[in-house]
Amino acid sequence: MQQTIKNIRGILIYTVIVLLVSVAYYIYAYTAQTIPEEHKTFLTKIGKKLGEAGMWLLIFIYCRTLLKLILGQGKLAQRLLPDYVSPVGSSALNQLLAWLNRTHIYFGIAAVAVILLHIFMMDFSRYSHILFFPALLGLVIWQGVFGLFLTLRFSTAELKKFSYLVHAQFVTGIAIGIFAWLGHVLIDD
Repeated sequence: MQQTIKNIRGILIYTVIVLLVSVAYYIYAYTAQTIPEEHKTFLTKIGKKLGEAGMWLLIFIYCRTLLKLILGQGKLAQRLLPDYVSPVGSSALNQLLAWLNRTHIYFGIAAVAVILLHIFMMDFSRYSHILFFPALLGLVIWQGVFGLFLTLRFSTAELKKFSYLVHAQFVTGIAIGIFAWLGHVLIDD
């Protein structure tokens, strides 16, 4: 139980630190940087819809992670909650998790593709001076590339092991969520 509390505390501390640093940067960017006016074009309208779709795809993907935590399954659950026994014994939830595990790759590919299209259609160059957006672009590409290495048949065992370690990180999802939220709040102000 002590290890569980320590691991959860670590994730919460990380989340608070990323949030506080991001809020400090948000305040700096809001007061010291020029935020470009949004140009409403046909492409930006499509880009906004793609951004919403990308957000829902990411929520869907991270719901899989939360379900794995609730059911006490997967390496993340074993790391965060080593002595946890799930009070939920539903075969329906286990079947849902099995389906999510099988389809995770397809939703992940769709999420990366849709988010990259969103970034392209919203004219990334106009917002690239706001650090949230290059960081988001890097994290999305990071997740996509290392997720791809997990699926390629010719990847070596070492590359797959390394890719799993850097792709399957809850901390990356936390950073993506915080950066996307504050970045969009900043430019939509």
